Amino acid sequence: MGLREKITDTRRLRAWSGTIPVAFQYTAGVAGERFFSTLRARGRFAVTRCPECGTTYLPPRLYCRQDFTDLSDRWDEVAPHGTVHSFTIVHRDLAGQPLSSPRLIGFVQIDGTDGGLLVPLGMKSSAVRIGQKVQAVLRPARTRRGTIEDILHFR
Repeated sequence: MGLREKITDTRRLRAWSGTIPVAFQYTAGVAGERFFSTLRARGRFAVTRCPECGTTYLPPRLYCRQDFTDLSDRWDEVAPHGTVHSFTIVHRDLAGQPLSSPRLIGFVQIDGTDGGLLVPLGMKSSAVRIGQKVQAVLRPARTRRGTIEDILHFR
């Protein structure tokens, strides 16, 4: 039976009971892996820059989405600081349960790029403002693992 075939006789339907073993390993891709290894090793953000349109990608990309230029050899690094673009106070977890204490989350546009990151903000909600300059607080270099959790928060 093909995908376009319409089932009109429910006796033809079949069900699978049990489990299907699936093994996989998540990867952030070439650009994501370089971003995380640079963060771990140097405490900076890896970016890609398009020579055609001037866009600086964070998170980095291997191809420019504006003009499809190959960016695989157009790497640079920027310091982990930027500007609060927006923020919210989160009161519930992903399952809808109340958090023990509210969390302040913000979108920070990273200086020198056309992108940004959604990150925890390490300040009181009454102190944060749109347009406020902030910088990343990273795990100590010896304990970084090359994940997004190496960014503890921005303040």
